[in-house]
Amino acid sequence: MKKGLTVLIVLAVIVTGLFFWVKNSYNRLVSGEEQVSAAWAQVENVYQRRADLIPNLVATVKGYAEHESETLESVIAARAKATQVTVNPDQLSDEEIAEFQAAQGELGSALGRLMMITENYPDLKANRNFADLQAQLEGTENRIATERKKYNDTARAYNISVRSFPANIIASIFDFETKGYFKAADGAETAPAVEF
Repeated sequence: MKKGLTVLIVLAVIVTGLFFWVKNSYNRLVSGEEQVSAAWAQVENVYQRRADLIPNLVATVKGYAEHESETLESVIAARAKATQVTVNPDQLSDEEIAEFQAAQGELGSALGRLMMITENYPDLKANRNFADLQAQLEGTENRIATERKKYNDTARAYNISVRSFPANIIASIFDFETKGYFKAADGAETAPAVEF
């Protein structure tokens, strides 16, 4: 009788310990996944801020550079495309992020072309509204870089927990998957040639 009670107590301790280990591991993974989703939401937030600045910027430039309609239309089209690309936070794969990043890159290129044409219009460059919008856009680009780094850091911490033993057992049982990263654009490893 005493031996049976001891075995029962030992089994109860093992089952209780196993339960708390699974519960804690699962909750850590859920917490990590939520942190990744929150970081992704902040990335989308700063990209949306940039998209919201563009109509005002285009309208300001249009008043000074009406015959640059092709450039203005390309900015508007790139903005429309970039705002249509959405990524489900549950599906943050490398491919999904690359697609999102490509659309945002097209918008960035179009904005770069828009800023280049403004060099031809001294009155536009002197316009206070344009200068304010340009400063806000530059600040937003810095925020984008910061939030992308925060997202990558959060995703890295989460991915480590998903792939580390023994939490990887719980992750595979409950279908927790690693998240993708923002990566440098193709060709970013090559410095541009500077000619004088």
